Amino acid sequence: MNASAPTSAETLRRTLGGLLDGLPPKQATAAVERLIASYRGQTPTDAPVLRDRSDVAAYAAYRMPATFEAVRGALDGLAEAAPDWAPASHVDVGGGTGSATWAVDATWDGPRETTVLDWAEPALALGRELAAASTSEVLRAAAWRRAVIGSGLTLPEADLVTVSYVLGELTAPARTAVVAEAARAGQAVVLIEPGTPEGYLRIREARDQLIEAGLHIAAPCPHDGTCPIEVGQDWCHFSARVSRSSLHRQVKGGSLPYEDEKFSYVAATRFPTEPAASRITRKPQIRKGLVLLELCGPEGSGLTRVNVTKRQGDLYKAARDVDWGQAWPPAP
Repeated sequence: MNASAPTSAETLRRTLGGLLDGLPPKQATAAVERLIASYRGQTPTDAPVLRDRSDVAAYAAYRMPATFEAVRGALDGLAEAAPDWAPASHVDVGGGTGSATWAVDATWDGPRETTVLDWAEPALALGRELAAASTSEVLRAAAWRRAVIGSGLTLPEADLVTVSYVLGELTAPARTAVVAEAARAGQAVVLIEPGTPEGYLRIREARDQLIEAGLHIAAPCPHDGTCPIEVGQDWCHFSARVSRSSLHRQVKGGSLPYEDEKFSYVAATRFPTEPAASRITRKPQIRKGLVLLELCGPEGSGLTRVNVTKRQGDLYKAARDVDWGQAWPPAP
């Protein structure tokens, strides 16, 4: 894994900080509010939501840090399951301004070839601008190409294909086509959606499709079997902490310096991995002398609750330090 990940995140935040120079605050706020209302799942793939550079700059400054952290959280799951693997090539489907590309660069040293596909030219143009301002040779060398994301999409073969915060924008047939093409083209496929019940259902559907295509689940699930969650009763999602910008606070009216981005994801591969024995599916509950963990375990075990007590020594110390989304038990 890439030891420069914190630097990448800081560079992205610093670069985004200059995006809104010259754009009146009221205009930036209005653009973000309009885009938030219309961007997810309500717009056909042949009609632009990000209309011009002002739209793209406002939306990128507002959303890129959260998308970056969510994608990096999903990629960490894959990296932990395949510690000796790193992608030499990466294709980001619907990558817009490049959040996932930055996250891949923060996770691994490389890849040597990166291609970002999106149909919105203003987003691609800003993505190129942001990448050019980075210190990463990989980001600066990335290719930014216009493509319609949907049925008929053809991807170059790659070690890693990412599709983040895109499936919810597509019709059901287009979703199926995009996932099928990602499965065909990628040795590893990582799909990320908002951590809502609807986002989880899209990930669950895509997970089944990836398995049917011959891939195996690397994360977050410990197995390739049926998801044990009863639809309508709960949903699988995780959380990433995001530093808030002044624009976040301006639009949301909040005072906290951070917010938590909820996301659902699946990572699947055509090569062997070592999935977690169990995955922590909720924030651990710490009590006096006790840690309660909610786990998704091996196939057939379903969802379980485990009490780790102080009597368990080192395991108890480990339980006090683990976080939502991590593997359990910790590696020795």
